[in-house]
Amino acid sequence: MTATETLQHYFGYTSFRGIQADIIASILDGRDTVGLMPTGGGKSITFQVPALMMEGTCLVITPLISLMQDQVAHLKARGIKADALHSGMAHDDLLRVIDNCILGGYKLLYLSPERLQTPLFQHKVVNMKVSFIAVDEAHCISQWGYDFRPAYLNIPQLRRLIPHAPVLALTATATDITIKDIQEKLAFRTENVARMSFARNNLCYAVRECTEKLSEIVHILHHVPGTAIIYTRSRERCHDIARMLCAAGFSATYYHAGLTPHTRNERQRAWQRGEVRIMVATNAFGMGIDKPDVRVVIHHDVPDSLEAYYQEAGRAGRDGKRADAILLYCAGDARTLLRRIADTFPPKAYIREIYNQVAYFLEIGIGEAEGRTFAFELGEFCRRYGRYPTTVESALGILTAAGYIAYAAEDSTQAKVMFLTQRDALYELHGLGRREDDIINFILRRYTGVFAETVAIDEQDIAQAIGCRHDEVYQSLLSLARQHIIHYIPRRTSPSITYNIRRQDGDTLCIPRSVYEVRRQQYEHRINSVIQYAQSKACREEILLHYFDEHHTTPCGHCDNCTAHAPTSAEIADARAALLKLTADGQRHHASEVKHVTAIAQAGLTAYQMLLDEGLIVVETNGLYFCRK
Repeated sequence: MTATETLQHYFGYTSFRGIQADIIASILDGRDTVGLMPTGGGKSITFQVPALMMEGTCLVITPLISLMQDQVAHLKARGIKADALHSGMAHDDLLRVIDNCILGGYKLLYLSPERLQTPLFQHKVVNMKVSFIAVDEAHCISQWGYDFRPAYLNIPQLRRLIPHAPVLALTATATDITIKDIQEKLAFRTENVARMSFARNNLCYAVRECTEKLSEIVHILHHVPGTAIIYTRSRERCHDIARMLCAAGFSATYYHAGLTPHTRNERQRAWQRGEVRIMVATNAFGMGIDKPDVRVVIHHDVPDSLEAYYQEAGRAGRDGKRADAILLYCAGDARTLLRRIADTFPPKAYIREIYNQVAYFLEIGIGEAEGRTFAFELGEFCRRYGRYPTTVESALGILTAAGYIAYAAEDSTQAKVMFLTQRDALYELHGLGRREDDIINFILRRYTGVFAETVAIDEQDIAQAIGCRHDEVYQSLLSLARQHIIHYIPRRTSPSITYNIRRQDGDTLCIPRSVYEVRRQQYEHRINSVIQYAQSKACREEILLHYFDEHHTTPCGHCDNCTAHAPTSAEIADARAALLKLTADGQRHHASEVKHVTAIAQAGLTAYQMLLDEGLIVVETNGLYFCRK
């Protein structure tokens, strides 16, 4: 089948959108490719279609477990063979999935970037027939990206193991410098970038200067009906805003990474089903959110990058209808943003102190712990040493970028065990209770590799097998760990620290300029760009487009600054006629054409909305294209 035939057979679409076909052709030609597609542009099609056409398995690297599971479920429902590897799986389940890939059982295998560095996967992947590697959220590999994640640096090692497989790097938010860095980090053979415009024709950007942000939120929600997202940086503020809105008669809930996975999933499902109108959230509510009828996204707190703002604001209006992205801004916000620079890049002496204090806290001596992972109670650490959590996490992030440790801020995993005592010595142990003996024997029967690496275990499964309660298994595993028989990481959603190299004396640490000074300078640029966006009287969309190196633009005509000058009825009539002439060919047209065929952008947008309301034109669900009805 051709690419178009594959698209129609499996997904029911008759044609590709935008640059989808270009990206697919590039991958089918075996070329490394960056796909720069705005939110809602249909990224998944660009790797799912060629994966179905090519021999072997496509490896899809994505950072969010819930997103993996959703995509796998959707693919299976379409009769497509797919599965996922993530940190919450038992060892035997990992082996089963990997071996099925080696035998050709799957067309797509989703996995987290952390999975790439495990000896098991690296040993097995060389025996797979890999068609190509798709890297979602590819900006995470770049030190210039707003959401740099050190685990993504494992991907180049995968390229060395399977050098024949081309790479498709996908992102919705990247500047030119980030795109260049992505290609260098992923060892592209030649530079190759496919781009779509960042313009969102139906999304109206606005900044509201106000002193009482909560009152302004209530005012907006009374005047903008429909589903809403409110973003804030603070977990505590999430709860407070949601409670205030409920007291004011709105249907609202809140979401942040400190909630259990079950609670997060339940709240997200209730919101997506329309049972709850308003979601108040931190940036943990992000990737994988694909509710098309969000009418407004409100930012209570100012993000620290335009990349993050564009990504979060872009969750509004994916059905192509008018939607609002509103940033609340007050006089003190600029000072707060500028203070984040010092919080995000504390002095190097402070970073070295944190490195030493973490080792004291975890009871790790100099020369120890290489390759080991430890649960890290951030709150307890800060209480014990009188530290501020935000700055501590920044220091740990810099230590991670420097390669000394790998800090995971929210590591939601199953319990993990590795035996520290050799197998033969286990039979010589004395003084263990019957429950401990039963647990050891069950683990040895049920799981493999427990003497070589930490292996995920199911504590509830163990409890049922040996006939005791879950909490009794937990206490017994803690007892075995205290006796240094096992290394035990309890099941939890909390930070973790892995030592990439043996613990050193913090005073000897070298923090490279590329990790500290260069990244600090780039962060300052991001902060200043956000302040400019909030304070400027220029077109909001043009500011965003220029930030993403898209310079051949015209004013959007529908942001708050553009609408300060409303078009006349004659201008709207001219724009209406121009749009009807454009769509007379019966073909699909990109949303950006609305502004290019009319002399005055706001007149074009007004006429476009009139034609939409009259039913003379229709838009596709992603809001990027329109045509004559």
